[in-house]
Amino acid sequence: MTETTSAAGSAKTPAAKFGGRGLNIGIIVAAVLTVIGLVLWGVQLSGGMVQTNMRNLDSWGLYITCFMFLVGLSAGGLIISSAPRVFGMEGFGGISKIAVWTSICCTVLAIGFVVVDLGQPLRLWELFAYSNLGSPLMWDIIVLATYLILSIVYLWATLRFEGGKGSATSLRVISVIALVCAILVHSVTAWIFGLQQGREMWHTALLGPWFVSSALVCGVALVLVVVIALRRAGYLQLDQKNVVKMVKLLGVFVCVDLYFFGCDLLTEAFPAGSGADIVAMLTTGPLALFFWIEVVGCAVTAVIAFTPKLRTNPLIVVGALLAIVGIFCKRVQLLVGGFQIPNLDLPAVVSGPALTDAGAALQSAGGAMVYFPSLLEFGVTLGVVGLGALLLLLGLKFLPLKPVEKSH
Repeated sequence: MTETTSAAGSAKTPAAKFGGRGLNIGIIVAAVLTVIGLVLWGVQLSGGMVQTNMRNLDSWGLYITCFMFLVGLSAGGLIISSAPRVFGMEGFGGISKIAVWTSICCTVLAIGFVVVDLGQPLRLWELFAYSNLGSPLMWDIIVLATYLILSIVYLWATLRFEGGKGSATSLRVISVIALVCAILVHSVTAWIFGLQQGREMWHTALLGPWFVSSALVCGVALVLVVVIALRRAGYLQLDQKNVVKMVKLLGVFVCVDLYFFGCDLLTEAFPAGSGADIVAMLTTGPLALFFWIEVVGCAVTAVIAFTPKLRTNPLIVVGALLAIVGIFCKRVQLLVGGFQIPNLDLPAVVSGPALTDAGAALQSAGGAMVYFPSLLEFGVTLGVVGLGALLLLLGLKFLPLKPVEKSH
């Protein structure tokens, strides 16, 4: 079957009725997960961060990995929403509002993971009272807060424009600012790692562009999964040609991201210096599983994206999910890999033996990895993800996110 025939057939497929009991059940399940996460976070606060498997030589773990990942998801969603309007191009069939709402939900989750990573969140005010504007951490807090506000303003402006209360010029100006901020927020997140002096793996000028390309990959992939699911559920009507355009775009972004990865690996490995240890750690060492899942998964995504016969909706969803998983594996490699090679010569400072029996047993599941999350960390993470699902479903239920005549 040709691509045109497939697109036409898909566009004529009757959609199921959206909402009702299924949506309400989804909201209830997400709310329950959120409550469970809050309870487990309370346990973490009462017992201290020692209940996690993070220690003084690997002080960041699953929470910050998810923070990096979700910043990328949010930035990618806003970029594909604002870029067509900025450059005066045809959009993707009115998915702009859904993409922006997805971006807002991901940003809230990213901030949530930073909060649960704090040992004492009640002292958060000190960050602002005694802030160090020379620190990339402070840059990220400022940019991320600005980004969240700007995303909400962009969604509000889009709704006003579609309601006939705003001008196309003002919306385009907001789109330009949103696009710049989306690129900046992920660049600054990269600089949190790349500008640290004590972690050799993070010392690459490619980290900023690499984070942006990864954001585009997982952001487009997430929006693809969401809009295909919503079309199937009857929430929106979307021509298959717009899905195909997004898939092709995803394929290009995946190739760019893999190219950056290849450049970084070659630069580290070719001189046969200390960088060769990092490459060996990724390709054949303790992080090899995450490395090959990323490389193979993203390669399969590119094949699906560029092969017309494979661009069926089920395979598109598979390719998009493989891209999302691949980028998450990239985040694991980056964070854990930075701590994997120690930068201290005094083993006495390692506090690993202080792990509880359960924590030590679970950490052993990571094999030679210096860090593997505890059950408590998994539980809190699931709760935060539940919060994101709750926000997304509530938005679909109560916000006017469906395309209208003026949607691009």
